Amino acid sequence: MTIRVLLADDQTLLRATFRLLVDSDPELEVVAEAADGAEAIALTRTERPDVVVMDIRMPGTDGLAATTAICADPDLADTHVLILTTFEIDEYVAQALRAGAAGFLGKDAGADDLLAAIHTVAAGDALLSPQATRALITRFLTTADQSTTAAGPVGLGDLTAREREVMALAAEGLSNAEIADRLVVSPLTARTLIHRAMTKLHARDRAQLVVVAYQSGLVRPHPSL
Repeated sequence: MTIRVLLADDQTLLRATFRLLVDSDPELEVVAEAADGAEAIALTRTERPDVVVMDIRMPGTDGLAATTAICADPDLADTHVLILTTFEIDEYVAQALRAGAAGFLGKDAGADDLLAAIHTVAAGDALLSPQATRALITRFLTTADQSTTAAGPVGLGDLTAREREVMALAAEGLSNAEIADRLVVSPLTARTLIHRAMTKLHARDRAQLVVVAYQSGLVRPHPSL
């Protein structure tokens, strides 16, 4: 099944470059392009893409405001936002996660990294967490407003011990395959456990599940971060 992608960036040349790259993958298709956040919101509502690749700094409505609007719309629950930006700073990561973004990637990432990120976000299987970004996310999660939590500590009581275990490993940045290796289970089992935890905690995606893990105290940030 083809993954439908919307590109949102105010630079025409960059959008054209991203379109060529995305369309080079036979499993991906660019269905629309937006030059600002307002256009991204409107096109997302009409085109219903699986993934929106969103720049942050755009004229008028910026990418963070657009991400907030898209992720807050129940009719767009199947659309995931991947933030792609040159500004990988703490506050932008914080705002992106608060807005509901499923992934955060720097524009210095390689072509293969971007394509893999789109596949990952579309599947809802992994929070993008290269080591540098993981440190920023961890710093944010220790100070974020508690009201942004998808489910409070009481909700963790509904999880089985195994579901808590995979949730904690996901919060540490492990992929489903890595979780499966760590627990000596199949990748399908790891994925199923992650999705059960998301369902029980009413988490929109894996990013929100990670937020819950940190804010509930299930996982503590490393002292070095």
